[in-house]
Amino acid sequence: MTPAPFLLGLTTGLSLIVAIGAQNAFVLRQGIRKEHVFVTATVCALSDAVLIGAGVNGMGVLVERLPWLLTIARLGGFLFLATYAVFAFRRSLKPDALKVSVSNRSVTTLSIIGTTLALTWLNPHVYIDTVLLLGSVAVAQGQGAPWFAFGAILASFIWFFLLAYAARLLAPLFAKPKAWQVLDFTIGILMLLFATLLIWPIFTK
Repeated sequence: MTPAPFLLGLTTGLSLIVAIGAQNAFVLRQGIRKEHVFVTATVCALSDAVLIGAGVNGMGVLVERLPWLLTIARLGGFLFLATYAVFAFRRSLKPDALKVSVSNRSVTTLSIIGTTLALTWLNPHVYIDTVLLLGSVAVAQGQGAPWFAFGAILASFIWFFLLAYAARLLAPLFAKPKAWQVLDFTIGILMLLFATLLIWPIFTK
């Protein structure tokens, strides 16, 4: 096992996925209601796995055919990570809270699957973060790309199942803007670190 790419994939995946968004709010809502919890978490995690796999494999094929794309991938990944860090720092200056609307109306399993898929696949940011960004960073790991992808996929499974099944315990924490302020600031620091590590090889050849 190659620990460095795996840990980078795990931490990068977690850093990207924990931001406040409709998908996380929906997962938290289902967890609080204890309604179709397993289905909701599974659909989210499997969707991420497919998107991450597509990003890593797609970028990998391009780099094999056009080796100079590796430098472009490093530069692109650096820009994405640095930009994401800036956004995280901005969020930390004006922290928000994760608000969850809970009603008593029961919904079917198919409805939950449809809603979860829509929140995941119809979100344009998922293709930037999960496919393009993670794909670029993964390819930059060379032979460690599969381990990076595995780490990122594992991060999705850990996060969504933790969020879904620990929802009743996590909801009070996520309702506090201060908690998100600390989390976003930490994410910003990590993203800057990863951006530096990603682009460093270009200047050390």
